[in-house]
Amino acid sequence: MAAKINLKPFTEFLKSGSLGGVILIACVVISLCLANSPLAKPFEDLLNIQIGFNTDTLHLRYPVLMWINDGLMAIFFLMVGLEIKRELIEGELSSLSKAALPVFAALGGVIVPASIYAFLNRGTATAPGWGIPMATDIAFAIAIVTMLGKKVPASLKIFLAAFAIVDDLMAILVIAVFYSSDLHYVYLLYAGGIFLFLLVLNRAGVKSLAAYLIPGVFIWYFIHHSGVHATIAGVLTALAIPTTPDAKESPLEKLEHILVNPVNFVIMPLFALANTNIRFEPEMIGGLTTTLGMGIIAGLVLGKPLGISLVSWLAVKSGICAMPDRARWSQIIGVGMLGGIGFTMSVFIALLSFPGQHLILSEAKFSILCGSVLSGILGYVVLNRISKRSV
Repeated sequence: MAAKINLKPFTEFLKSGSLGGVILIACVVISLCLANSPLAKPFEDLLNIQIGFNTDTLHLRYPVLMWINDGLMAIFFLMVGLEIKRELIEGELSSLSKAALPVFAALGGVIVPASIYAFLNRGTATAPGWGIPMATDIAFAIAIVTMLGKKVPASLKIFLAAFAIVDDLMAILVIAVFYSSDLHYVYLLYAGGIFLFLLVLNRAGVKSLAAYLIPGVFIWYFIHHSGVHATIAGVLTALAIPTTPDAKESPLEKLEHILVNPVNFVIMPLFALANTNIRFEPEMIGGLTTTLGMGIIAGLVLGKPLGISLVSWLAVKSGICAMPDRARWSQIIGVGMLGGIGFTMSVFIALLSFPGQHLILSEAKFSILCGSVLSGILGYVVLNRISKRSV
């Protein structure tokens, strides 16, 4: 008898993602208002306050902004890593037949936007930002598709969540490989040794979450000092935590239940609040027509739906994959448009692409904001109209 698949974590993720997306939007608006008000300087000073301590052997004193981007976001990536592993073991990525279409869709949704940006920015100072339009913000995308309710088939919602999770995995690999510099291999060896120790604990059947999370903090510390972005530690820790392919709650699912609300309702909103503080300047409108702005907006608004839809169509027509149940190609295109909402991960990659380049970073954030909002509106309108025509 086939093992019963536990869909409870997925349904909880959908529910929390909807409300979390609304809170995220509110924090974006608040951050923009703060940045363009007399409170802009006090808010910036708050983000620059140093917190932590330094000793001869430990260096843990950093600005509030860094603790958010490198510390709290490591917990966000821990959550992403848990979702990826669960989907690989027992969910929509657990078999070749289930995983094939979301994987192909994610590949198209990564390669085409990145290629558009790279083509438009080749040989320029903004060329390093090619990874910016390749990401999908799963919280925003799920929030919008959830607002559509029964107008979108459940299979299509699962397809969106699955390809967004694969998309996140690809973004994580890109960050680890292409957005890390000045590597210190001794620290990497320390982190790698602890990760191997966690894998041994997994094989030995250790179920205690503390046995994985406490060493995970040390992985974070060593990776942070290695030159690889510290958030990768969250993913490595998640991959070591044990799970099971049946309906019984595993340590992985238990931790996922613990983290889902803090991540959606605290960590991601704080990230948006701290990193969307764009002070609007007249020249920023002109920045939308620069190669940087056009690369980001074209990548998100055009590249995402084109890559997701075209590669999915080729995969289905070649017989490799099957269409989601009760879904039509027009709906795949609509969901592909929602894939162009790249907000959280896109801003994160922009921060890594242009460190210390305030003007370029502000223009990149503004372009991400415009491209993501446009993608969300287009995706909602297209999916809503398709459902009305089918009534």
